Amino acid sequence: MVVWCPDWSVVAALDEAGRSLRSPAAVLAANAVEVCNGPARAEGVRRGQRRRDAQARCPELVLLPANPDRDARAFEPVLATVEDLRPGVAALRPGLLAVRAPGSWYGSETAAAATACQAIVEGGVWDVRVGIADDLFTAEQAARTADVQAWTVVPAGGSAAFLRDLPVQVLADDGARGRELVGLLQRLGLPTLGDLADLPGDAVEHRLGAYGASVRRRARGEDPALFAARTPPPDLDAEVAFEPALDSVEAITFSVRTTAERFVSQLAHHQLLATGVRVEAESDGAVCSSRTWLHPRHFTARDLVDRVHWQLQSATVGGSLRARKHAGVVHAPIDRVRFVPDVVEPAAAHGEALWGSASDDLVERGVARVQGMVGFDAVRRPVLQGGRTPAARQALVPWGERAVDLRPVDRPWPGRVPGPAPVRVFAAPPAAEVVDEAGREVRVTDRGVVTGEPRRFRVGGGVLPWQPVTAWAGPWPVDEGWWSGASGPTARFQVVGADGRAWLLVRAPDGWALEAGYD
Repeated sequence: MVVWCPDWSVVAALDEAGRSLRSPAAVLAANAVEVCNGPARAEGVRRGQRRRDAQARCPELVLLPANPDRDARAFEPVLATVEDLRPGVAALRPGLLAVRAPGSWYGSETAAAATACQAIVEGGVWDVRVGIADDLFTAEQAARTADVQAWTVVPAGGSAAFLRDLPVQVLADDGARGRELVGLLQRLGLPTLGDLADLPGDAVEHRLGAYGASVRRRARGEDPALFAARTPPPDLDAEVAFEPALDSVEAITFSVRTTAERFVSQLAHHQLLATGVRVEAESDGAVCSSRTWLHPRHFTARDLVDRVHWQLQSATVGGSLRARKHAGVVHAPIDRVRFVPDVVEPAAAHGEALWGSASDDLVERGVARVQGMVGFDAVRRPVLQGGRTPAARQALVPWGERAVDLRPVDRPWPGRVPGPAPVRVFAAPPAAEVVDEAGREVRVTDRGVVTGEPRRFRVGGGVLPWQPVTAWAGPWPVDEGWWSGASGPTARFQVVGADGRAWLLVRAPDGWALEAGYD
């Protein structure tokens, strides 16, 4: 039995983005459509289309990035749902799973398919289809012919007859090799799987090679493919219940220490470390506080206790816990705290350095104490990200939190000033003036042409004296945000003054400013 959830990459991406599943959407890879959903196909979007062509056919198209890890994480609950019904599930790929001997579940194959569909739909997945056949390839094709929340059962021994009239385009799901074979078969005048199955086996192998011979066997219902059932992942959650419920942050923090140590120990038993942990706090059986914490290295028991303290401290008013309901505020004593591993990695990937990590631990503990006094978000560290301006290339993230959603550094970023990077970047760039030899203000035209060679400059709107320019480079013009009217064209110059110091000056529509310094 094969369970198929169509367009799974789009479903997972829309769910992560908080968008409606009815929105026309497509997942892009290498600037081309990799997967698109039904509403997008209704507007003419097809797999393999370039981004521009897809947007031309459907201007409302939601474009989503490809992320196999996200797709696999989102499919995990579906696998767990089917495993609860019958162990031995094999995850073929995100959105597609298989399990053997469905007829032994509930007395018949039809009853097994109906039970699986109902359980998956109750779990929140609307579009699910099931196919049952003698072999894996036929079962997958049967699932693809089924309606939403329905199933197709191919009778025993009927795989060849079922596959015979299917078009060879069904082989395109094998990737680039499958799409190449589909094109060749169509040029040879073989539009259906039955046409391929009728050819002599030795002739197919001679002309199409081993892959073509294996495809012919599939078309004849003789698919030899086997699959191995996965081992269900261990339950790595750890929780502690309080009886009676606690409304003091300090008491809760003290009480979760043993649970945090047990959580880290059971991960270590499986040779794993957590770099992302979700902390949940329950009140009266309902989750009243939930947050996923990321760590730049990995979590220790101390780190987890600190996160519980920070998370609950942010929800306290006057020393007791509160939970917000709509416009009102009600007391919510905590009766359970749970640690859920969100991201785990092999322990071997986080081995200590040659001289140990004692100094790093001291820094971590010192900063954690400061965060306990001034707040988790008040202590930040700078990280590098992509951007055109020196200020845009900086990002500040809370200490102890992993940097996410950063702009990629390896992109071209046209208009970016080449290295070396400036040492100081001014949060509020002071005004400046730049003039040519005749004392006229140096400007940059819309075509990026400098009206005069910079000879003198000063900073501070006349507070500081003029300084001769001994060397300069530029301009590096950038015109961004023009579509929204947020800003106009700008150009950056590197200048060196008579004192030997170098500066980065920017010419914007409203005048000159000193953006950064190369101290």
